[in-house]
Amino acid sequence: MAPGAGTNGVLAPERTTEMLRFATAGSVDDGKSTLIGRLLYDTKTLFDDQLEAVERTSEQRGDGYVDLALLTDGLRAEREQGITIDVAYRYFATPRRKFIIADTPGHIQYTRNTVTGASTADLAVVLIDARKGVVEQSRRHAFISTLLRIPHLVVAINKMDLVDYDEAVYEQISEEFSSWASRLEAPDITFIPISALHGDNVVERSERTPWYQGPSLLYHLEHVHIASDRNLIDNRFPVQWVVRPIRDEHHDYRGYAGQVASGVFRPGDEVVVLPSGRETRVKRIDTYDGPLEAAFPPLSVTMLLEDELDISRGDFICRLHNQPTEARKFEAMVCWMADHPLSEGGRYALKHTTRSARAVVDEVRYRLDVNTLHRDEEANGLDLNEIGRLRLRTSAPLHVDEYRRNRATGAFILIDEATTDTVGAGMVLGMEG
Repeated sequence: MAPGAGTNGVLAPERTTEMLRFATAGSVDDGKSTLIGRLLYDTKTLFDDQLEAVERTSEQRGDGYVDLALLTDGLRAEREQGITIDVAYRYFATPRRKFIIADTPGHIQYTRNTVTGASTADLAVVLIDARKGVVEQSRRHAFISTLLRIPHLVVAINKMDLVDYDEAVYEQISEEFSSWASRLEAPDITFIPISALHGDNVVERSERTPWYQGPSLLYHLEHVHIASDRNLIDNRFPVQWVVRPIRDEHHDYRGYAGQVASGVFRPGDEVVVLPSGRETRVKRIDTYDGPLEAAFPPLSVTMLLEDELDISRGDFICRLHNQPTEARKFEAMVCWMADHPLSEGGRYALKHTTRSARAVVDEVRYRLDVNTLHRDEEANGLDLNEIGRLRLRTSAPLHVDEYRRNRATGAFILIDEATTDTVGAGMVLGMEG
């Protein structure tokens, strides 16, 4: 056992460096919550009172076994209905990585929650019930994963215990899913046969599947390469806050705080500030723990510049010869999240990175059936949980990249100005200037 590790094999926090965010998705009752419960249970990252509460609830319900799904189905409504209706976040760590899990809903009526939970994921786990095979929800979640440009996809074929760990079932589902995924811009796909209930191939390789030569799910999550997934080429720093301390010893301090969206910034770099176009150099990069030699995503830092410039929230700091496109008109894929429908001519507030503007829906190009990929070009609006391609026009120029190139600066949300509710999540496809 490595020095500093406890009896459960979980290393001390200071030895764990890299973090992986992953989302689980699948059809209703495919076992998403049970899988996450199994990961938490088998990696010994549960508190005693959590496990006792689950055991007590399982006994009260007469389950006859410890229902690990209760560890993530935290809402009372979910426990009563037996389905996941919101995004449940959980955290655990192993000697190699820290993990943030988003357990997203499986039912079609909660597509908006699925999009929200998966929007920041490095990897998506799509569960498929071995008895049912690839169903409508499996295809929908695969499409949403590719739409959101999630770099890695794991297809966990669950409940293998209920099909006697039959290799032929695994192969048939893998082939059918691969055929469907070939119609998409599918990322790296890995197939793993598991039983979340019994733990087969979840944390440890299972002797019940001698025909499977691949890794367990946890091993794959620990070793999948994600360092190169982030955009480290296009330097983008949206200014969130201007830092001006009022204490006398810092009377000349002027920094610009925010989160590095992409690229790598270093002291001495030549940069340009948008929209003014003023050029300068990076003087220093500060953090709470001291200055940095380099800042990269998703670090939150305060950047000091060589020259005194008029910079405010919503401005962009980037490289002189690598700038986002300034546009007031662009096309985007939008997932609609509101009960009241979107229609052509609708007006909304649009928030992109740290900048806001008003937006008008000039045109609904088509509504997309995420199950068949059929484009309904006669559609003139979107209802709750529907996805479509829109043409938008903003009241002020925005500095955007195509989402396929830069997830951080190619994404935006639409807000109902009357209620301040988020009503749509969008991904920029192309700009018109």
